Amino acid sequence: MTAFMLPLGVIGPQQLILIVIIVLILFGGKKIPELMGGLGKGIKEFKKATQDETDNKIDKEQKKEEN
Repeated sequence: MTAFMLPLGVIGPQQLILIVIIVLILFGGKKIPELMGGLGKGIKEFKKATQDETDNKIDKEQKKEEN
């Protein structure tokens, strides 16, 4: 497993396991799927919004070129 670089240092496998255990203790096993589902929906909506904005920008540039 590779380590992740953060401004405060390197997070290795032992630290990731500790973080997972703490999250399980704080939220419980039943709440985690709900949290991850909400996070996934939020990411999906963010990607859709950025794609829509990009499409609108491209459409405006094409209309500008046609005139």
